[in-house]
Amino acid sequence: MTPPRTRITRASRQDGRYPRPQLVRPDWVDLCGPWDFASGPVTALDDRPPFDRRIEAPYPPESPASGVGDTGYQPVVWYRRTLTAAEVEAAGGRGDGRRVLLHLGAVDHEADVWLDGHHVGHHVGGQTPFTCDLTAVLGDGDAELVVRAQDDPHDVSQPRGKQDWREEPHVIWYHRTTGIWQPVWLETVRADHVEELAIVPDVPAGAVDVEVRLSAGAGAGTPAAADVGPEADDALRLRLRVRAEHEDELLAEQTVRVLGRDVRLRLDLPRQHNGQQYEELLWSPESPRLVDVTVQVLRGDDVTDTVLSYTGLRSVAAAGRRFLLNDRPYFVRSVLEQGYWPESHLAAPGAEALRREVELIKELGFNAARVHQKAEDPRFLYWADRLGLLVWGETANAYAFDARAVSLLTAEWTELVRRRRSHPSIVTWVPLNESWGVQHGSHVAAQRHYGLALAHLTRALDPTRPVVSNDGWEHTDSDIWTIHDYSPHGTELRARYGTADAVAALLDGIGPAGRRMRLTEEPDRGQPVMLTEFGGVSLAPAGDPQAWGYSTARDAADFAARLAEILDAVNACEPLAGFCYTQLTDTGQETNGLLTATREPKLPVAELRAVITGCRDDGTAEPDERRGQVDDPAPGAHAPHPDDDGASPQV
Repeated sequence: MTPPRTRITRASRQDGRYPRPQLVRPDWVDLCGPWDFASGPVTALDDRPPFDRRIEAPYPPESPASGVGDTGYQPVVWYRRTLTAAEVEAAGGRGDGRRVLLHLGAVDHEADVWLDGHHVGHHVGGQTPFTCDLTAVLGDGDAELVVRAQDDPHDVSQPRGKQDWREEPHVIWYHRTTGIWQPVWLETVRADHVEELAIVPDVPAGAVDVEVRLSAGAGAGTPAAADVGPEADDALRLRLRVRAEHEDELLAEQTVRVLGRDVRLRLDLPRQHNGQQYEELLWSPESPRLVDVTVQVLRGDDVTDTVLSYTGLRSVAAAGRRFLLNDRPYFVRSVLEQGYWPESHLAAPGAEALRREVELIKELGFNAARVHQKAEDPRFLYWADRLGLLVWGETANAYAFDARAVSLLTAEWTELVRRRRSHPSIVTWVPLNESWGVQHGSHVAAQRHYGLALAHLTRALDPTRPVVSNDGWEHTDSDIWTIHDYSPHGTELRARYGTADAVAALLDGIGPAGRRMRLTEEPDRGQPVMLTEFGGVSLAPAGDPQAWGYSTARDAADFAARLAEILDAVNACEPLAGFCYTQLTDTGQETNGLLTATREPKLPVAELRAVITGCRDDGTAEPDERRGQVDDPAPGAHAPHPDDDGASPQV
């Protein structure tokens, strides 16, 4: 049974269950839970296979949590449930001509949706959300809702990430995630409503830029003043009101006339023009202050829509060999986060697990996470925003290079960047990893053009964050030079990254993996250098034939010694502006996590934290000025939080 929801009054203090945390409305209904399920090769609605099983959405059918647990190939899967009139009423009802919207957080990979046999939606892209408007075909009673997902396990032109194309997982690839794997939910809205919202801070200017996309037809009924009298004009006029607050302090408020679907405005924040106090509101992992933003749509004096959102005032840049957060050097201590759970695979076990994942990362002493080869659930990003964790935004890559692979990844990446650019936690974009899908970029000009185009496209969509064109090696045009190096020896790491001359020689030549580091003639412009994959030390039960890692420890003492050797070396390399350790948790047969697959630490957390941060009680290592503050674990990490702003539960 779905637990009672709490009515959200401030987006920055929600409880983490709302599926779309930066565009919040109070009334919604969670449609996760038991659905009828079938799998089979047919793709036509009339020829669908019999629904002979039950599945717990949003867990993929390959996972134990789904109740299906079938890890074999499933190229086509079907879901069915009854959408009840009571659920529509609980989501806001049909009054005032409201539209009934079905939201699907992510369905891998190609989805179709029917309501009572009427086709209401089609979507391509396994990591991006989509919405189906049910209004035109929904009657007054209950209705049959059907979702079909197609996900060819052998299609290597499709963005796959870590999903194995072989039937059984091997090396660094895992069981597949097919079909629905993020929340499905329902809400109703008035005809004039907000469809999309982006909020981008401008710290030097002391302002935030707000971009709103309104529903189709919004503004169409707004007359020109010459056509009607002033009273009718006032009654029909469409306006947008935006308000920004921090705690109980009003920072800015502005109302503008709507002349089209896309509205852009700049909120000036007067208190931020005081150069002696502006830093009090800045967002960082050590002080994750959020600013609440309320957006209202008004038709005359009638408020047709109210959405709650938030932003964080912070800037990021890469210059002078340093990563800059709020214009100050900030040493990035990151961990590779696969976002995979044994019981639920790429889907999170629940909303609370996403909060706990952020808390664990911070408790270990990291200030950043590189979410690897997936676009994580937006609720994870909310907790990263709320608790203070930098995130490198990545995506699942394809394995092939062809016109279809280019088209699919480009479309999905465009959508991801556009929808997630408001999260203050995301500080870097990474469209490609280790030349996946562009394996011959050093020889094939078309593949280099593709990598370069993705980097430029990303900057066009979001010019506020650094972009890594291809993480690990074979960079085309990156704002951060990133290197993958799994040497188990501290002496080798110190030799490669301990001096500026050694790093420069490495960037100009062949990297540790035997690949050219750069595929560009563009002169170096002082980009920071980071070691963004290293470590990977495996500690697994003795004799486990499936255990895999980049190097293997005999026991806990050997594991501790290997970690200390590697991390002490990296922490001592002054030219590095940051690192990303591989990895947070064991994942399938990949047993090189700091935590087990069930999130149990392999060494005491305090011991892990000391070696990760370079801060030892014995004084053997100290952080330098690059590293910034070593913050305490997430405040209130274990405190109950039915609703953080004290509102009463909504039953």
